[in-house]
Amino acid sequence: MIPNKIVLAIAAAVAIAGFIFSAIPKDDNSTVIIAAKGGDMEIISLDGAVGPESIVFDSIGGGPYTGVSDGRILKWNEKEHRWIEYASTSPPEFLEKCRGSQNPNREHECGRPLGLKFNEKTGDLYIADAYHGLMVVRPGETIARVVATEAGGVPLRFTNGVEIDEESGIVYFTDTSTRYQRREYMLTIISGDRTGRLMKYDPKTNEVEILLDNLSFLNGLMLSQDGSYLIFVETSTCNISKYWLRGPKDKTVEVITELSSYPDNIKRSPRGGFWIGLHSRRTTLTKWALSFPWVREQLLKMPSGTILAVSSALSSIGRPALAVRMTEEGEIVEILRGGAGKKLRHVSEIYERDGRLWVGSVILPFLAVHRF
Repeated sequence: MIPNKIVLAIAAAVAIAGFIFSAIPKDDNSTVIIAAKGGDMEIISLDGAVGPESIVFDSIGGGPYTGVSDGRILKWNEKEHRWIEYASTSPPEFLEKCRGSQNPNREHECGRPLGLKFNEKTGDLYIADAYHGLMVVRPGETIARVVATEAGGVPLRFTNGVEIDEESGIVYFTDTSTRYQRREYMLTIISGDRTGRLMKYDPKTNEVEILLDNLSFLNGLMLSQDGSYLIFVETSTCNISKYWLRGPKDKTVEVITELSSYPDNIKRSPRGGFWIGLHSRRTTLTKWALSFPWVREQLLKMPSGTILAVSSALSSIGRPALAVRMTEEGEIVEILRGGAGKKLRHVSEIYERDGRLWVGSVILPFLAVHRF
């Protein structure tokens, strides 16, 4: 009989190595390649924290703003070339103690802001905080207020993405899992968890409605320009789908593509379509290995910290996948490649503005800016 430790090691090696050893999606003749080379890339270090997951600008072009590991929302002052503390999802009693924290085990105290979105009419900044739920910062305030912590009687456990309909003020947001928290995100994938929920929040009534459930690692989302559908990301399955909000396809789901990499957030491009940040490539080996229940079972027996440590150690090996720009029909039209000598990896989001790509990552200690 093979010892359990060896079985664990084999399962871990097969699944995690397949998860990490990544490459860029295959090119075709219609795909534009952008190489993120040293001369085109600026690295903006963060103020004592890590993980600029999401990127937004306000209605007058100020920013970017980003949320980091200690619960703060930082605003970039380009003129002075420094970060300004704009707000925080940390409760007041934890604010000073949390400042600069990079410890995932303190995220439930400090907060962990993920998705960000401004309501351009009101100036309200909505925040999907992984632990505290859906939050908002009003103009002139510095501490985020909680507006939703549960839906359908089930607590929000891993609040992730957020989007706003500017016409109605409705806020759409995602809860990745009702079983696992953000610091256990690898377990969400390994377990095959399908408890993700797509919801909407009405600021006028303070009511939350569940639109979809039983989703696999539900992540980023984006509203179509005419407001008729949402495009959302399921990281575990690598699916990009549409959920119709009105019209003849009302309340139906349409998968528009399955990527070869694990997708994260989604942001509209001013040149058409949208950018999707890519965490790493899902190889055929990974997909095959995780189709076996015994592999999942053995991996789930490992401490989540061990899985994350191995994943982090292996992430520097190989060529990283960064991002793709797609049409709303699912066609890849542009690829952002990693450049030699740069440490870009595990890209969470791309925000395109004025000929620059602002590149966020949930683990890196900087925000990257690529000029093209």
